Amino acid sequence: MKKYILTRFLLMLGTIFIIATLTFVLMHLIPGTPFDQERQTSAAVQDNLRAFYKLDQSLPVQYLHYLKAIVTFDYGPSISNPDTTVNTLLARGFPVSFELGLMALVLATLSGIAFGTLAALRHNRLIDRLVMAIAVVGISIPNFVLATLLIQELSVGLGWFPAATWRTPWHKVLPVIALAVTPMAILARITRSSMLDVLTQDYITMARAKGLSPWRVVIRHGLRNALLPVITLLGTLAASILTGTFVIEKIFAIPGMGRYFVDSISTRDYPVIMGTTVFYSAILVFMLFLVDIAYGLLDPRIALHRKGRS
Repeated sequence: MKKYILTRFLLMLGTIFIIATLTFVLMHLIPGTPFDQERQTSAAVQDNLRAFYKLDQSLPVQYLHYLKAIVTFDYGPSISNPDTTVNTLLARGFPVSFELGLMALVLATLSGIAFGTLAALRHNRLIDRLVMAIAVVGISIPNFVLATLLIQELSVGLGWFPAATWRTPWHKVLPVIALAVTPMAILARITRSSMLDVLTQDYITMARAKGLSPWRVVIRHGLRNALLPVITLLGTLAASILTGTFVIEKIFAIPGMGRYFVDSISTRDYPVIMGTTVFYSAILVFMLFLVDIAYGLLDPRIALHRKGRS
């Protein structure tokens, strides 16, 4: 298992390196420079700006500076906000984005597993059909459309919740729901399908024959094995939720990384774009690593199989 963890860790570093390289290449393939909008400044001023941000050097040299910034976690000042460093923007915006993503992930996971399990236990009954209908709707509606509908109906129409910003718990309800509905629907469908398969297994029949309580059979014997595909999916869902916060933050005027990242694309702020991309990529790859470890812990047979191969 230690060898497997070390291998996965090295693969994580390789993945981050590839993402960082692709980000650098793609940013420099786009025509133009970050200073194209500075048309009122003289050529000498623009040359000084390029020199300050090391954009006047060759691409290999810029790439080496970029790799050094990643290793030292020092991305330098933002081009559009020269008085603020990229590290400051990350420290200011990421905690808000992380809080939003974490709350949405917890809500989606708990409610998705609960609804999926309930639907499986009431297979082909009214609750099952209702849960699956809600899941289909949740998967079909994009989160930015759902966010607009929530603002229109629950904020503007009924006045139950604030429409924007991120100050009180009431301000967080609508963006969390908008971000959590789609992954909740996906998890509900996966959990239902997996539970239906597990409940037909021989060991479930044996546990019931021994006189164990229904809830003990479902939770201890059924749900644990049914969660294996759910755990596998959580890494991808966590990635989609964290990256999906950018759109939701823009709609609800939340002061997270979404505002800085979207604005940096329009202004071609290289340090912010590349720093944010690498930072988020490192987090998401690490989360996938944790999910893979949790998958092995949940089913010891997987860890034993890997140990046997190593």
